Amino acid sequence: MGGREWPLGRLAERLGAELHGDPDRVVRAIAPLGAAGRGDLSFLANRRYLKDLRTTRASAVILGPGDVDVSPTAVLVLPNPYLGYARAAALMADPPAVAPGIHPSAVVDPAADVSPEASIGPLAVVGSGVRVGARARIGPGSVVGAGAVVGGETRLVANVTICRGVQIGARCLFHPGAVVGADGFGLANDQGTWVKIPQFGSVRLGDDVEVGANTTIDRGALQDTVIGDGVKIDNQVQIAHNVVIGPDTAIAGCVAIAGSVRIGARCIIEGAAMISGHLELADEVHVTGGSAVAKSITRSGVWSSGMPAQENHVWRKMWVRMQKLDDFARRLSRLERLGSGRQSDE
Repeated sequence: MGGREWPLGRLAERLGAELHGDPDRVVRAIAPLGAAGRGDLSFLANRRYLKDLRTTRASAVILGPGDVDVSPTAVLVLPNPYLGYARAAALMADPPAVAPGIHPSAVVDPAADVSPEASIGPLAVVGSGVRVGARARIGPGSVVGAGAVVGGETRLVANVTICRGVQIGARCLFHPGAVVGADGFGLANDQGTWVKIPQFGSVRLGDDVEVGANTTIDRGALQDTVIGDGVKIDNQVQIAHNVVIGPDTAIAGCVAIAGSVRIGARCIIEGAAMISGHLELADEVHVTGGSAVAKSITRSGVWSSGMPAQENHVWRKMWVRMQKLDDFARRLSRLERLGSGRQSDE
């Protein structure tokens, strides 16, 4: 990844890092340890790559305090090298400049309030009563429904759909195909047929939220679906109606969250986890990948379910034995009763 040039002294100052090396040496790109060359900045966040550090040709590396003596090149020392890499990448990135204004092919309702500093891309549609903040970017093919609010510096990359009345904070990022504010799955059964329940709520997203490609966040039935400040949501995640997610929670790809779930702050939900409806997760809960959450989690910590993959022949044997567990339990209970009776007689 390449972008702006940074002298190491200036970069260390911005990162709050301790520099071991020439402050005038320049880095202009970020690369993995094994592939880095002159002018590249690299990092070590996983000790399995320590062997690559010993031979790296990078101009500088971001390291933890314990690895400085191993490095053959200049070092930026930080207690969390991966976080340092993330911040350095943000500083060195050189995103394309986007001129403010409305593309001739875009359709913007006359009743929309679009900041003169905002950018509306080709074939975008902005509905009546929409408010678009300063330096916001509505990308190609995106649709912002009537009455929605898009905060300042928020970016809809391309083909994003923001439905009517949705409220989005500042500095949010929506990747292609994201849909926010579609109807929740509200249905009532009438003797075997389904009757649709109108969804009168909306969706409110705080500041600095990121929503991945093809992720869907449904509007509430009566109250709003709420996504807190700093929440990060990966690709292909389903968030159902009336869900509330606390600040700085991170949700990985293919997670499914059923209706009316309340998730606390600073939680981590790993990929393909499933959370049943009307449950609550406390702050700082970590749900591991593929887990099925079927009851509320009332305290912080790491929670898991499911069984890791096994070789097929091992799994088949385990499955046969699991089918016999109920019979084994009954037999064990009977033996315990018999043993208890003998002890009483003695």
